[in-house]
Amino acid sequence: MSTDMMWPAARTPQDIVAIEEIPLDRRGLPACTYDVVLRAARLWPERTAVTVLPDGTDYVRSARRTFGELADDVARAAKALRQCGVGRRDAVLLISPNCDELITATLAAQAAGIAAPINGSLSGEHIAELARLSGARVLITAAPELDPTGVQHASGLADAGLIDTVLLLRPTLADGTPNSLPDLPAVTVAYLSVLAADHDAGPLADGQADSTELAALFHTGGTTGTPKLAAHTHGNEVADAWMVALSADLDEDAVVFAALPLFHVNALIVTLLAPLLRGQPVVWAGPLGYRDMGLYQNFWRVVEHYSLAAMSAVPTVYAVLAQIPVDAEISTLTSAVSGASALPDTVRQDFLDATGVKLVEGYGLTEATCASARSFPDHPRSGSVGQRMPYQQLKVVEVGDDGSWRELSAGQIGTLAISGPTVFPGYVTARTEGGYVLDGRGVLRDGWLDTGDLASVDDDGFIHLAGRAKDLIIRGGHNIDPAVIEDALLAHPDVTAAAAVARPDVHSGEVPVGFVTVRHGATVTGEDLTSFAAEHISERAATPKAVTIIDAIPVTDVGKPYKVPLRAVAAEHALTEALAEEPGVLQVVGQVSAGAPLVVLTLEQAADRAAVERAVKSFAVTYEIRHQ
Repeated sequence: MSTDMMWPAARTPQDIVAIEEIPLDRRGLPACTYDVVLRAARLWPERTAVTVLPDGTDYVRSARRTFGELADDVARAAKALRQCGVGRRDAVLLISPNCDELITATLAAQAAGIAAPINGSLSGEHIAELARLSGARVLITAAPELDPTGVQHASGLADAGLIDTVLLLRPTLADGTPNSLPDLPAVTVAYLSVLAADHDAGPLADGQADSTELAALFHTGGTTGTPKLAAHTHGNEVADAWMVALSADLDEDAVVFAALPLFHVNALIVTLLAPLLRGQPVVWAGPLGYRDMGLYQNFWRVVEHYSLAAMSAVPTVYAVLAQIPVDAEISTLTSAVSGASALPDTVRQDFLDATGVKLVEGYGLTEATCASARSFPDHPRSGSVGQRMPYQQLKVVEVGDDGSWRELSAGQIGTLAISGPTVFPGYVTARTEGGYVLDGRGVLRDGWLDTGDLASVDDDGFIHLAGRAKDLIIRGGHNIDPAVIEDALLAHPDVTAAAAVARPDVHSGEVPVGFVTVRHGATVTGEDLTSFAAEHISERAATPKAVTIIDAIPVTDVGKPYKVPLRAVAAEHALTEALAEEPGVLQVVGQVSAGAPLVVLTLEQAADRAAVERAVKSFAVTYEIRHQ
């Protein structure tokens, strides 16, 4: 397959036309993710593939492996999983902070069977439910020296009779003899590296899955409520990773930075599989990722030391980085992508002023594998999160009360739908001897995915979001379904209506808050309802930080709940608290501007504007300052 066939030009919005003139099945993409690993080893055996830091403070030391070494390690680990009984249709649970061995384990799980990565901060109840849905009998988790909660999760799953085997991962750069193994009754416990060392590095004989076979099960739908496992095929992941690598428009020697957890699709697709396809080296942050304060303190020196060219993060990360003085040579950094939530113009401009790098937005969701739209730094499209990826089709529909779809014209706002090779086959609803039972659960229709997002799409395929139809609250990169909070509040006898929205938070990006109306004459307070909700919500992360009683829940012209004004009020409350001790702040008012929340700050003439802006910018909200 020629280089031009695999990597056509994708530098301008017009290039998509020429790209799609050639069918995707003629592009010569690998059939499965293990083929991606083997291909990289053949093409670039001596080139550095992954560099993993122990943490953000000790950033000079690192564990490095070439593409050839990575392929050897994946083969050994996959054979160890085979030894543990993992077959092509068997899932492997992975619950661990990022580390050098987790990269190997994730790829090996997809080579031997099906990877099922799980966020270890979920409640034990939800982890157990996801384990049941997956049917996995093997758990790969952190050894106590990496994360003490790993063995705790293993113990809980073992007590529930859900797993037979536990394979432990050691910290990056761990040396010496591993610690003694924990005792888990009726469960085989071993270090993955020790088991893998007993196998040769030859390619796994039966690792080449068909593109239609399952590669991974990613949990979605939030950290609360009924957990859902979204199934990804090998074809889904390889196609989306190729689209990301193509659209990134980076040279083969461009160094990519990775700091998101591997239970997140962005980490797998954008910072693992896509660079493997392109032969690009990746530098991985330590186990805390973007939660590592040491990483922020040294970030620009990390960029210089490893010549980082590209990174992706959420807006709050960029808001913090924009306030950290650049104390190193960072001219290699040319690509910075923001996703997961709306990028405020203030954050975009502050990061540009601080670094000279233009932030660009992307758009995607787990049910469409990961990425579905990309932006062009040199061809900005105001108000857009990007143009559709090649071979992914978009349309905007009006959903009738009877569930029918009516396609809308370019520029009209409706529900965004996606079709193409990255759309998932469905959610796991059961496991039988013949494999997994998958169900679209209402989001799939004739190959089209209902994203649940409100948007318009222009004639060039650029997406303009108009709000999240499901209004998910993204706390620290994890989704919380507001319906769970609303249902809990509505269970109170005095509450007549409820709406949960995201409130900006300097640490988590967003935290949930509630707004309610109450029956006439009720004496219940917001504090009472906050406590009530905490008692009726099993997942601590979803407990609202505050509940505010209002006269009426805002609605649209057609009578549907409209949460943007509530998000504006929530932002007002957050900044009011943050600026309570700041002299000269006369008024903080949240309002809706151009369909999005805006906080207007009124200051005295003598107020310290710079101090106010420092406090505000850490929240990554859109604001405006006025003087009285």
